Amino acid sequence: MRQKNHVSILLITLLFYCQGVYAQHHQFLKTQVLVIGGGVGGTAAGIQSARSGVQTMIVEETPWLGGMLSSAGVSATDGNHELYSGIWQEFREALYRHYGTKNLATGWVSYTLFEPHVADSIFKAWAGSYPNLQVKYRYRFLHATVKNGKITAASFINTNGELLTIHANVVIDASEMGDVLAAAHVPYSLGMEADKLSGENSGVGIDNNIVQDMTYAAILKEYDDSTHLLNKPDGYDPKEFDGACTSYYKDTTLEKPTVDARKMLEYGKLPHQKFMLNWPKHGNDTYLNLVEMNAAERETALLKAKATTFRFIYFIQHELGFRRLGIATDEFPTRDHLPFIAYYREGRRVKGLVRLTTTDIMQPFSQQTALYRTAIAVGDYPIDHHHGKNPAVKKTLYFPPVPSFSIPAGTLLNSTVENLIAAEKAISVTNIVNGSTRLQPCVLLTGQAAGVIASEAVKQKRSPGQVGIRHIQSILLKQHAYLMPYIDVRPWDTGFVSIQKIGATGILRGVGKPHAWANQTWFYPDSSCSAAELYEGLTLFTKGWNIVLPSITSSSIALQQLLQLLQPIYRKIHPGNKLPQVDDVLNHQQAWWHLKNLTRNKALTRGEAALIIDKILHPFESREVNWQGAFQF
Repeated sequence: MRQKNHVSILLITLLFYCQGVYAQHHQFLKTQVLVIGGGVGGTAAGIQSARSGVQTMIVEETPWLGGMLSSAGVSATDGNHELYSGIWQEFREALYRHYGTKNLATGWVSYTLFEPHVADSIFKAWAGSYPNLQVKYRYRFLHATVKNGKITAASFINTNGELLTIHANVVIDASEMGDVLAAAHVPYSLGMEADKLSGENSGVGIDNNIVQDMTYAAILKEYDDSTHLLNKPDGYDPKEFDGACTSYYKDTTLEKPTVDARKMLEYGKLPHQKFMLNWPKHGNDTYLNLVEMNAAERETALLKAKATTFRFIYFIQHELGFRRLGIATDEFPTRDHLPFIAYYREGRRVKGLVRLTTTDIMQPFSQQTALYRTAIAVGDYPIDHHHGKNPAVKKTLYFPPVPSFSIPAGTLLNSTVENLIAAEKAISVTNIVNGSTRLQPCVLLTGQAAGVIASEAVKQKRSPGQVGIRHIQSILLKQHAYLMPYIDVRPWDTGFVSIQKIGATGILRGVGKPHAWANQTWFYPDSSCSAAELYEGLTLFTKGWNIVLPSITSSSIALQQLLQLLQPIYRKIHPGNKLPQVDDVLNHQQAWWHLKNLTRNKALTRGEAALIIDKILHPFESREVNWQGAFQF
């Protein structure tokens, strides 16, 4: 074994030399959970893993934590404004405390805008509060060592040429473009799948490797003079940005813009008179597909994206007349004061145990699989793709309206390397769905779930795929995370956990609605509980148990009828125990469940029915599900 290890180290060292790297120092470390990438998903994963009591290490290429929210300068969050879930809500609460207000809608693109360095400070404060969490900054991922279907070690290099190899039990790929997937030879998708493969109807005839446009964002601020004006960049032509706003609209064959220059800038207005520059329409998006490039090739290619942003800033200063606006020098301590990294909307997507499609999102309860039962995160953003700078993309692509949605647990796992978990934008979704799941709040929540899966795998001495889904979900619920994206049941509401559990069993289901830029799913907890819907849900729940449910003739259901309906299921789940009687429930409703309006014959609301079923029957805990959402016997 020692000889094999020496051979492995020799091969890694030779790899470094082949890449032109001279190893001055080589450090070896060991941890239980290794998170490769300290972006949005990686930071959430590392914090949650450490919070669960497991030795954890995050290795990040930049000196900051937070990725899209900080290092990339995209400090205007998209989506989940009314989904107060888990670590996403914790992050917002930290922002509220920092700025002394809950009103962070300083720009019109989002309800939550902030300065990038503030996000980094929040994440670093969190990371520093866990003694079992180490963060290694300025180390770039190089190589993964795979043996017998497991990653045994990952190797990195810093700007000084110092090498770092870390051995770990579980590895999370939280890199911006899924680099660990490729290094570990895990099957992945890149670009657009043909409709015949994805089962979607988006107008993609054949597979291709086209990814979304990326953006090198910038943070601008107002200065008292014009000393921060840019020199005219090479290749500058104002025609490039014609149609970005009504203040410069020369070519009327272009789609007419809807905002003037001031409104365009206020799109991403941040606190303290700063402006996030991430404008998609004839702005600073750039088409580059860097995914399969090596580090040096990426660095060279990114100069094109930076140049686009410099030209756009010059356009804003000189054509639109904002001569007091310049690049903020108090945000990023980089040479050009641009963010540490670009905003990558897309990378490799693991071929997971399951794949989330638009059909799963639009009709979650009528598929052959019941992926909603395996939910571990939520999102509400519409399908949003950026392809304006790539003429090869057909303008006929169709992005269907979708309701809010849940992310299935199986999208984070694969069947090739058993101890590797996908996070960030590398989860198993179609190219079209990535347009919704890539947004920061959703990535925070899938990262948190990755941290739960990883830490529980370590504690149980199992592979991530052997950790029970209901166990994962239960831990997330204790973190005040949503499983189901119910807009009308919040974590502080009575019955929140019960309604989440009953929703994840399918006994009572929500109703999804596409809604502008904030899609919705409603549980309607105060509406009357339909006897027919409840009967159908309990029938599906008990499938395979040979249970005959008593018939219900009324349209609604009262307490006495509910208990009669639960009786045969209760005997199956809790043999030898006595089902509570109507008088027991009525006499103890306040003490047991904080209810107070129940009577023997009053029609129950959906919220009341869900809470009573959960507390009496415990159906969520009683039937495990597999990765496809099928109940286990």
